[in-house]
Amino acid sequence: MTWDELLQDYIKQFKDSCIPFSKLISMLEELKHNNIVLGMITNGKGKFQMDNIKALGIEKYFQTILISEWEGIKKPEPQIFLKALDKLNVLPSESIFVGDHPEKDVKAAQNVGMKGIWKKDYQWNNVKADFIVENLTEIPLIVEKLGNQNIKSY
Repeated sequence: MTWDELLQDYIKQFKDSCIPFSKLISMLEELKHNNIVLGMITNGKGKFQMDNIKALGIEKYFQTILISEWEGIKKPEPQIFLKALDKLNVLPSESIFVGDHPEKDVKAAQNVGMKGIWKKDYQWNNVKADFIVENLTEIPLIVEKLGNQNIKSY
């Protein structure tokens, strides 16, 4: 097998091996039930990322999904966050961004005026975020605490 054939196989088959974070669907269900507007920003190749999103069964929860290849901009560039906010018709000050990368997700969101929630992993230490969660079930509680009338989630 050539390198290109291996790459193409990876691209085609990866979606079949996607495993969501624990409690992802129940968290999205709870946020949707609470009428929280959801958007997604992800870096990567358009079709590859969308195939993964669909494979996880989460596409239906999001009013907008921005994928860096299709947008021509990527996290941590502020423009992709501002575009998502504009598409959802919300202000940065009434929004939170949940991500697993301290710089590209949390700090970048904070730089445009959003609250930044870091989904903890063990690659990084001393992450500065508005909130740090180990379990996704904590996110609806944070949204409620911030006043879900004024906070939209990403």
